Formats: sequence, structure tokens, C-alpha cells
Amino acid sequence: MNGEDLLRRLDRVAGGRHASVSIPEPARLHPRTRRAFSWVYGLLVVELVIGVGAVVVAFVLAEEGASIGFAVWMRSLVVLAMTATLFYFAWRASLGWYWAYQRLRLFAQIFPVITLVIAAIPGLYPAWMVTEQIVFSLIMIGIADFLTSDHMRAAFRHPDAAPNPFGDLR
Repeated sequence: MNGEDLLRRLDRVAGGRHASVSIPEPARLHPRTRRAFSWVYGLLVVELVIGVGAVVVAFVLAEEGASIGFAVWMRSLVVLAMTATLFYFAWRASLGWYWAYQRLRLFAQIFPVITLVIAAIPGLYPAWMVTEQIVFSLIMIGIADFLTSDHMRAAFRHPDAAPNPFGDLR
């Protein structure tokens, strides 16, 4: 079994019934599609840096004797795990897998809302963590903006959907 076979098995778990659905090659290779994914990858790298930075700040503060609550540690680790998952979705979506685009777009739209609601809970996080969550949310909104553009929605429309109202994406 090669690496792609293993990844396709993981795709079947993550993608469900749409795991084998891919978009047409011209849509995947279209310059606007590729440019959107370049931005998404860049913003995910920024998210990763912010996530690692949060862990570093927590460690430094803990070493200096500050009390770092369980919620801060959990949030920091969850953000890193979530970002790794989003990188996987972005990679598979950039290869044309419909399910991965759908998951990436969904999470990019939902995570900012969840993050901001949790950040608004008084006393749950220190001010630096609340700031980190706000910045994280703004970047996720940027990712969602690229993924929900007319071009990307047309490129990743389900094959069973009505004809593409945006033409042939040339």
C-alpha cells in the first residue's frame, strides 16, 4: 500500500459519501483557484505561528510563576490540532477533492464564531489569550472569504448540482 492509498482511506473517513467526488481538472488548475489556495495556505501558516506563539507564551508565563489555567492549555493545544486538520483539508481540497473543500469552508466559517463566543466568557482566559482568539478569528474569516468567493463556489460545486451559472471557468 502506498501513501496515497492510505490517505484515500483517511479521506473516506473524513469525506463520507463524497470522499470520491473531485472537481474537474480545469477548475482545479484555474489561476483563481490556485491563487485562492495560496492565500489560504499563507493564512493557515499565520494561524500556526499564532498557535505556537500561544503555547510559548503560556510556557514562559508558567515558568515565571504565573498561574496558567487548564482552559489556556486546552485552547492552545486544540488550536494547534485544529490548524493541522485545516492544513490537511486545504491540501486535499487543492488536489480537487470536493469533500475537503466543503469541510475547510465549513470550519473556516464556524470556528471564528465559536472562538469569539468563548473569548467573551468573562474570566475564562487572560487578556493575551482573548487577543489571540480575536486575531485567530479574523484570520479564519479571511480564509472563509477566499473559500466562499463566487469562483471557488463555482469551481467546487457538486457534480450533481445544476449547471454552473459562472460559465466554464476559463
